[in-house]
Amino acid sequence: MNYRHAFHAGNHADVLKHIVISRIITLLTQKDTPIAYLDTHAGIGLYDLQASEASRTGEWLEGIKPLFDTPNPPALITPYIDIIKALNISNTLRYYPGSPTIAKVLMRPQDHIILNEKHPEDSLVLKKNFKHDGNTTIHCQDGWLLPKAVLPTKEKRIVVLIDPPFEQENELELCVKSLTESIKRMRQAIVIIWYPIKDQKTLNHFYNSLKQSNAPKLLKAELMIKPTDNDLGLNGSGMIIANPPWKLESELLSLLPFLTNVLTEDTGKWQINWLIEEVSTVTKK
Repeated sequence: MNYRHAFHAGNHADVLKHIVISRIITLLTQKDTPIAYLDTHAGIGLYDLQASEASRTGEWLEGIKPLFDTPNPPALITPYIDIIKALNISNTLRYYPGSPTIAKVLMRPQDHIILNEKHPEDSLVLKKNFKHDGNTTIHCQDGWLLPKAVLPTKEKRIVVLIDPPFEQENELELCVKSLTESIKRMRQAIVIIWYPIKDQKTLNHFYNSLKQSNAPKLLKAELMIKPTDNDLGLNGSGMIIANPPWKLESELLSLLPFLTNVLTEDTGKWQINWLIEEVSTVTKK
């Protein structure tokens, strides 16, 4: 396992992923009952954009940087932006939160955070970053085993994030299996899958597999930075959300056009549609 998210922290895929996560947790915490958050491939939780890894790729310069510099962004992304501002003393953007940090800031004392990171070095950093958080449990094992190992939780509401490194050819298939296992154990679970958009043929098979899963409802949201018919690498990314909070679709219909304008050139586009319990399909260029 060689993937290190520090090279890609704050890129356009992170922006989409973390805005979706922040909106889901914000919606769930409007009710007093506790929630759990399970991150199967958690990373280290906090990234230095001026360190050698992020500086080498510079991906954050076309991701969080233009969004951070945008005046008067939509109120829906205020919780996300506020977390980033709190990590950076001045207006100079240096530190960027991973998914675990976003969850930690937005969740409450009665909530439970479960983090897993298999990479031995990164897991040590993750433990150090969360050593003072009493409501956080950290594992260091194969992330694909976590749903079976920890579900069901005592909390009746849970968010499961499946965000693997995509180093192996079968990881989209493993995502579907992990979602299926999570829903099998907690049918009401909100399960989120982040995935890269590279080869459309492979993704079509992924979509078809998801349509045959056991999810009661399945929403797909995608943000394309480049045309999907080229081989330039990460052309965009998508989020699969099982059992999305009922306001989430309308929020994303508002946010994705904004993100497309901020993060992409004329080639960018966005898409939202239901893979299960189809209500509407909207595509914009």
